[in-house]
Amino acid sequence: MRTTELVDGFRHSASYVNAHRGKTFVVMLGGEALAQQQFRSIINDIALLHSLGIKIVLVHGARPQIDQALADNSLPAEYYNGVRITEEESLRVIKQVVGGLHLDITARLSMSLSNTPMQGAQINVVSGNFVIAQPLGVEDGVDYCLTGKVRRIDSQGLKRQLDNSGIVLLGPVAASVTGESFNLTAEEVATQIAIKLKADKMIGFSSQKGILDSTGQVLAELMPTDAQKILNDLPEVAPFCVGTKAFLQASIDACRNGVSRCHFVSYLDDGALLQELFSRDGIGTQIVTESAERLRRASIRDIGGILDLIRPLEQKGILVRRSREQLEMEIEQFMLIERDDLVIGCAAFYPFEEDNAGEFACLVVHPEYRDADRGSLLLQNIIGQARVRGYSRLFALTTRSIHWFLEHGFNMVEVDELPEKKKQLYNYQRKSKILALDL
Repeated sequence: MRTTELVDGFRHSASYVNAHRGKTFVVMLGGEALAQQQFRSIINDIALLHSLGIKIVLVHGARPQIDQALADNSLPAEYYNGVRITEEESLRVIKQVVGGLHLDITARLSMSLSNTPMQGAQINVVSGNFVIAQPLGVEDGVDYCLTGKVRRIDSQGLKRQLDNSGIVLLGPVAASVTGESFNLTAEEVATQIAIKLKADKMIGFSSQKGILDSTGQVLAELMPTDAQKILNDLPEVAPFCVGTKAFLQASIDACRNGVSRCHFVSYLDDGALLQELFSRDGIGTQIVTESAERLRRASIRDIGGILDLIRPLEQKGILVRRSREQLEMEIEQFMLIERDDLVIGCAAFYPFEEDNAGEFACLVVHPEYRDADRGSLLLQNIIGQARVRGYSRLFALTTRSIHWFLEHGFNMVEVDELPEKKKQLYNYQRKSKILALDL
């Protein structure tokens, strides 16, 4: 990586480091991920998140390891409606498998060797009876035996451990109030913990880069309703489907119960977790309660973000320079598009009441976000504002974007057609083209 790329990447990630510090993440690491070579790197990355001040509950699964262990012990792997039936002898094997994985993860999180990102770090890994289980019971005459479900989460106990800078590590086996052990699904444990803790994020892993569309492209963002439609269409049998369907359903449930974002990334891509959390566009799929992007009116706290956006174009002479003082006085005229607290687009609307007209000005979209027609979104918003005011015309001045305005219905006009006050300010040396849209 070139030095400039390293510096740019570090600068771009800084805002996310600040945004995530002190937040609570529930990470669900399925048994499929634990079986991969990337397992060690994922655990190191989770430890790195902890070092950045993120509170982490790590819930691990063991589905493929349990299936293999049952087969090795000549025990049947029985299911009903996709749920494992856990006999007493099976649970004995399951507890051995889960316990072994639990110790492996703890050992990895305890490393502070010079060849890991966590050199010199001391991480307290905490486990305990934070999850209380109860039997799943009988369905359609089928007894699930020692398969259980979550009855209660000790959220206060979890918070105390997180506030004491521990990583809480939990698996898919939990005890009941009667002292029995039950086999749960890691997805349900993670979901219920995320809901009870009001976690900021829940994160899961898959062999895929995320949820894919019909062309094989990653869907960067899904609302719960759209995710449910995709879930309903997933095939019953596919190499990736068990984990994908389980976590997708878990994400939908979590979002509908107050967890604002659930992330889905690949355990096969080295560093996918970090790329998803610390880059503008991420690398996987988010299931969200509201879009990461929003269009809103600017406020005084947005001055810095708008200046960062418009300064490069002012320096090239594409935009007329605005001082910070001028921008502060005009801030209420600006609309902006915000993504993860970053201003990625803006435009201003200047009214000329006496001429029954308005000016569309200072349209800028961040270079990395110019492929989704965000400029048109800003334009449509300001056209709407002009119509609400009853204006008959919207005009714009530009030196570079003439065709863009023509494509959006504007027509070229002369200086004489500008509002009187704007005409007096027209810079004949700059020779900006004037375009108007009749409303």
